[in-house]
Amino acid sequence: MASPGLTEIVTTTLRNRSGVIADNMSENNAILSRLNKRGKVKPVSGGRTIVRELAYAENSTYQRYSGYETLNISPSDVISAAEFDWKQASVAVTISGLEQAQNSGPDALLDLLESRIEVAEKTMQNNLSADMYSDGTASSGKQVGGLQLLVADVPTTGTVGGINRATYTFWRNQAYSATTDGGSAASALNIQRYMNTLYMNCMRGSDKVDLIMAATTYYQFYWSSLQAIQRVTSTDMASAGFTSLQYMGADVVADGGIGGGCPTNHMYFLNTDYIYWQPHRDRNMVPLDAVKPVNQDATVQLIIWMGNMTVSNAQLQGVMFQT
Repeated sequence: MASPGLTEIVTTTLRNRSGVIADNMSENNAILSRLNKRGKVKPVSGGRTIVRELAYAENSTYQRYSGYETLNISPSDVISAAEFDWKQASVAVTISGLEQAQNSGPDALLDLLESRIEVAEKTMQNNLSADMYSDGTASSGKQVGGLQLLVADVPTTGTVGGINRATYTFWRNQAYSATTDGGSAASALNIQRYMNTLYMNCMRGSDKVDLIMAATTYYQFYWSSLQAIQRVTSTDMASAGFTSLQYMGADVVADGGIGGGCPTNHMYFLNTDYIYWQPHRDRNMVPLDAVKPVNQDATVQLIIWMGNMTVSNAQLQGVMFQT
């Protein structure tokens, strides 16, 4: 006989695992792991958009003076804000009445549910991880705006967070084309020279790149360029399970291979002090109440996520790519 409490079992099981799903994503995504460590996973409680405050100019009243000279006390408009739209994602866990009857024992039913929840968890994790590299255009613009939007190959056009990059130069990231700016395709022979240039372009005083995400080819070029004595790995990233090297104190992490999200022939130079993962506080990998469709013998429960990836300083971010 089928359990009359199936809906409660599904709901309880998913609610018990909702925090696990969010934690597992941060443990399996190098960018999110770093953001989490730096306190840059910033849940948002609501609002029409996700607002990210930013300082876009210096205070114009600075002056050198002598004695009784009149000082400049004019107001300075130095603070603005970028607005990022909410993005939503879901994955469904379903079980039919037939499957419920076939797995009528409590243990058997839980085994079936846990297997499907694990698949749903991986599906959500893998797709959001891929979206962290996206340009936000998939599914008619419903996709998370990832690195291809925030740290674009062509940063002089397009609107990011409601700010037009063609108009406002402070909102443009650094971009380095291996063939155009470097003079030839990236290789193990020139990758360090190219990296040096981009790294310096992204530097401002003590603000510097702390995480470099590389597709397989570029990671291999950097790896091959190092002498054995130079191949220092990151203890921090290695302990988190990521394949990484070091460059100027920054972790260089490979995100290629099977399921890797980094676009081919790309290397992202990130200052994670200014990048944020912002889920909705009440919709961060949480289950909705289980429902039974009126025209099907089944139980369906959705795991949902809502939020976006944001940036508060684009100039300190960079990308190397092949044209």
